Amino acid sequence: MQQTGTEIHGKDQAESYDILRVSHLKKYFPIKGGVFSHQVGQVKAVDDVSFTIRKGTTMGLVGESGCGKSTTGRTILRLMEKTDGEVIFDGQDVHALSPKELRRLRTRMQIVFQDPYSSLSPRLPVGEIIGEAVREHGLVSKAEYQDYLTKVMNDCGLQSYHKDRYPHEFSGGQRQRICIARALALNPDFVVCDEPVSALDVSVQAQIINLLRELQEKRGLTYLFISHDLSVVEHISDTIGVMYLGGLVETGSTREIFANPLHPYTQALFSAIPMPDPEIKRNRIILEGSIPSPANPPKGCKFHTRCRMCREECKTVEPKEKDMGSGHMVRCHLYD
Repeated sequence: MQQTGTEIHGKDQAESYDILRVSHLKKYFPIKGGVFSHQVGQVKAVDDVSFTIRKGTTMGLVGESGCGKSTTGRTILRLMEKTDGEVIFDGQDVHALSPKELRRLRTRMQIVFQDPYSSLSPRLPVGEIIGEAVREHGLVSKAEYQDYLTKVMNDCGLQSYHKDRYPHEFSGGQRQRICIARALALNPDFVVCDEPVSALDVSVQAQIINLLRELQEKRGLTYLFISHDLSVVEHISDTIGVMYLGGLVETGSTREIFANPLHPYTQALFSAIPMPDPEIKRNRIILEGSIPSPANPPKGCKFHTRCRMCREECKTVEPKEKDMGSGHMVRCHLYD
């Protein structure tokens, strides 16, 4: 397995810079009701999220289902319009671009969706699925098109004769390779990997993770890797952000967070990681209750309704982000 921490895959750290900067990002969805469908509330799916990703590195975004991970990724790519905040990609404000400017930027920012079954059109052959955007953006000439397609497919572990086959003829792992090839065909700099291995068998997961790492080394890619599986995130991420109910509760290098998880929610997540050695027992932290509704989040710390270390101030005062050293940030009153 590759080293985790602050190392940069395939790039010298001196050449790296913050290719993505997300500042106070918010995405709220309206709740409508009544006879005239007036807005009666809003779902705070992403609520004041800030982080940066250095070029050539991978940031893992983890948390329970429904915490806003996927919405964060899609809002960054402007597949959804933001409610507030700022997304700066390589010096450009993504949400301030005109449609023409955004179209040019699309080739540099791509996404690999979670479900390789529903994200591929069953009516198109694989060659058309992968090459459609290449042709639309005019990346290569007609004479070079087929050779370019073959090279991209080979890089992703697919054969040239797969071009004429349809998605239903492939296994889950092969379909995910097709999804990755479709994203990389545009030669992007940044890829959002939205739980790309959660629908796959464990052995196939390892193959896809290794493929993503190899492609990152070869192409200098930057990833936002969204997952709920911490054991997967550990082996591909340089930094980690832990998300709960629309906000980040802890961020830092992978090595630092795995060695010293600080937030009670992070500690609970880590306690659920299976241990390969049956002789080693973890002290499992069981979270009581269910996740509060993002339409009506609790006051103070959003986690206080399930926290075993809750104090009185946690119920009324929202914790501020604190730097615990080495870029390890946490939002928790325990560290006031």
